[in-house]
Amino acid sequence: MTMNCFRYSLAGWGTNEQLIIDILAHRNAAQRNSIRKVYGEAYGEDLLKCLEKELRSDFERAVLLFTLDPAERDAHLANEATKKFTSSNWILMEIACSRSSHELLNVKKAYHARYKKSLEEDVAHHTTGEYRKLLVPLVSAFRYEGEEVNMTLAKSEAKILHDKISDKHYTDEEVIRIVSTRSKAQLNATLNHYNTSFGNAINKDLKADPSDEFLKLLRAVIKCFTTPEQYFEKVLRQAINKLGSDEWALTRVVTTRAEVDMVRIKEAYQRRNSIPLEQAIAKDTSGDYEKFLLALIGAGDA
Repeated sequence: MTMNCFRYSLAGWGTNEQLIIDILAHRNAAQRNSIRKVYGEAYGEDLLKCLEKELRSDFERAVLLFTLDPAERDAHLANEATKKFTSSNWILMEIACSRSSHELLNVKKAYHARYKKSLEEDVAHHTTGEYRKLLVPLVSAFRYEGEEVNMTLAKSEAKILHDKISDKHYTDEEVIRIVSTRSKAQLNATLNHYNTSFGNAINKDLKADPSDEFLKLLRAVIKCFTTPEQYFEKVLRQAINKLGSDEWALTRVVTTRAEVDMVRIKEAYQRRNSIPLEQAIAKDTSGDYEKFLLALIGAGDA
């Protein structure tokens, strides 16, 4: 039934966008992968290529990104982020810091399969200086995912971070080592020690120069690890409030977080902005693009 509906929705008599939304926006990743596989077997065409031919603009990008397997999607976004006209250290950081170790490993496998080279080598090639020094270890990491924490280590590394930051040695190899290799549980323990021992949250101390772009990225690394819902709320808020809007950022966050932590992101958005995210998106977008995004953020927390 779904395949026939899809075939009908992409037929030459005019694309049925609502049917595409009804089907794809309400299927999980495994179901979307099955739809792609069965569609290809039934009609001898790649569903993504068919969608690309029939859809347009922001709606097209949102549908294509969401239809991709999550690892393929992240590999695609990472590859875009290493290109000259769509380069973004922030997207590379976001993928490295907000995905689990196994998810990041799958992204690197998908990248290798699709682009015939490693994500690490592309990040190293397309970044320079302090950004390369931070981003290559971040995308190369395979962190421990458990809850076990060494409190003695947390205390000693909190002091190391404080000393380096006090001396403005933000790119010191010890700073990079700690943020790029420690598990999220260990890093949280270290940052809690930092706060209680030195009287400031680390991100406050990293605001010594608010205009420093590297420090902004380093603060985002910390926020992505510790409170990802606050990080993504800020990305959404800036995308929506920007003059003319930033549809690429809006699309990226909604399609990548819809099945992960969208409920928490919506709660964070409501607390910070005093309006529901649904209302903000509806005000800022229109047409099928609006309908698709609203369907995704209403899908709930996976």
